Amino acid sequence: MASRPAPRTMTVTATRKVTPSMLRVTLGGEGMADYPEGQQGGYVKLRLDPLPGKDKPVVRTYTIRAQRDGEIDVDFVLHETPDGSHGPATDWALAARPGTVIDLGGPGPAKPLPEDRDFYLIAGDMAALPAISVNLEALPRDAKGVALLEVQDEADRQDIDAPEGVEIRWLANPQPGTRPDLLADALREVPWPPGEVYGWAACEFSSMKQLRAYLRDERGLGPDSLYISSYWKSGLTEEDHKIAKREDAEAA
Repeated sequence: MASRPAPRTMTVTATRKVTPSMLRVTLGGEGMADYPEGQQGGYVKLRLDPLPGKDKPVVRTYTIRAQRDGEIDVDFVLHETPDGSHGPATDWALAARPGTVIDLGGPGPAKPLPEDRDFYLIAGDMAALPAISVNLEALPRDAKGVALLEVQDEADRQDIDAPEGVEIRWLANPQPGTRPDLLADALREVPWPPGEVYGWAACEFSSMKQLRAYLRDERGLGPDSLYISSYWKSGLTEEDHKIAKREDAEAA
């Protein structure tokens, strides 16, 4: 088994608000030397400072929104917990300034859309918005489909260069993780199209389960026609979310 490549030390070159709830951090520096091309839509592992009383770094997974010569963009959702705090990755991103350094694992593979389907049904929340944006922009220009995107506010809509035949519907939910039925209910309102349908969904854990029940169990989309994943679980750390995902996969 091939060993994982050593983390690369990246340097923040810029930060900017994409929308009120999304912060973009651009990373470059010496860590981009010999970085593989075409990694947009793949993922990286941020290695953050250990929590108090711990020895191991905190690791968080994020999507590469864009890649250019010598730099990559990583988007962070600015979502507060009920007590007004943020997770460690968001805290890091908010504090980051040009010159800030961080170790980055990866890149890991993207989960792109196949290019040969008649219709695409896509659903996701803001955690999946970078991956969905990359996937939509990579589709053939004659592709058709519907993308349902849950954001925290109407102002969080983003410009996505999707094919003209892919309709984007924005769903506002100011409290992410509190409406697990939102995406599934909206998807049920989309008339089921003829031909070969491909489903792609990524979002909060409970929302994912409802989407899976519809797309896989009710509509019968199999592994060759469906990618579905939870990117986070309300109230859990990434480490605990991984356990919940594994248990769910074993049960399913």
